Amino acid sequence: MGLVVKDVNKSFGNKHVVDNISFELKKPGVFGLLGTNGAGKTTTIRMILGIIKKDSGDITWDGKSVTRGNVNFGYLPEERGLYPKSTVYDQLVYFANLKGLDKKEADDTVRYWLEKLNLMEYINSPAEKLSKGNQQKVQFVTAMLHNPDLIVLDEPFSGLDPVNTEVLSGIMKELVSKGKYIIMSSHQMGVIEEFCSDLVILNRGKTVLKGNLKKIKDSYETNKVMIETDDDIKEVLSKLDLEIINESDGVYTIGAEASDRDKLLKELVKNKISIKTFSVVKPSLHEIFIEKAGE
Repeated sequence: MGLVVKDVNKSFGNKHVVDNISFELKKPGVFGLLGTNGAGKTTTIRMILGIIKKDSGDITWDGKSVTRGNVNFGYLPEERGLYPKSTVYDQLVYFANLKGLDKKEADDTVRYWLEKLNLMEYINSPAEKLSKGNQQKVQFVTAMLHNPDLIVLDEPFSGLDPVNTEVLSGIMKELVSKGKYIIMSSHQMGVIEEFCSDLVILNRGKTVLKGNLKKIKDSYETNKVMIETDDDIKEVLSKLDLEIINESDGVYTIGAEASDRDKLLKELVKNKISIKTFSVVKPSLHEIFIEKAGE
């Protein structure tokens, strides 16, 4: 199996919102779909899922053109899609029935996922009584009830506290281990860096960067070092004419080209500076994103 998006375009009136986008999910894992607001992410997702029609290009799953009938997908949209007055159990069973599960299958599956996401205490509560984070988890369950092969998650960690973020992170890793294909759209760069090996960044409907995240980061020159020490190193840095980019509780980020790093380390040792950490800093995905889509 695998998803291929090739030369896809979409316009609404005179506005070209998706401009010749191409990418592939060749193996199970999490693929990052990034971009600023209005970059074309949601339109791309909706075309992949067959919710709206593309103007041109090809979208295939397992070598066949994608239709609503031949792809078993689960979709977690960014906006809420729950019935506020219905209980969590009733609406999840309803969604499960819509996906073809019989009464017993629906009951078993709903209870399985509610247990897994620590939601059983809310099983008979109306959705409107739940916190934003718990509503998000219920909505995640609706995307997973029918055991989809292709899962599309739009801001899946929105509204989650650190404990529930950890719970959902564990589930994501479990899904990948079970061979699921996941597309994740998020503005949380740390989340993307944790889960995604490959990604595409869109800006105004165009692809501005795509590929393997590690290779992308390795292609950038490393011109910073991070030093952790309890000693004052400002005099050493001043002597070498090196700039402090950031300083916090004994952790310094220093602008230093490759030619400066050896000199800096030797000078620190010469001055008997106690060094806890001395490491080359690669650019973060946040910095790369700002560079490519910041305008």
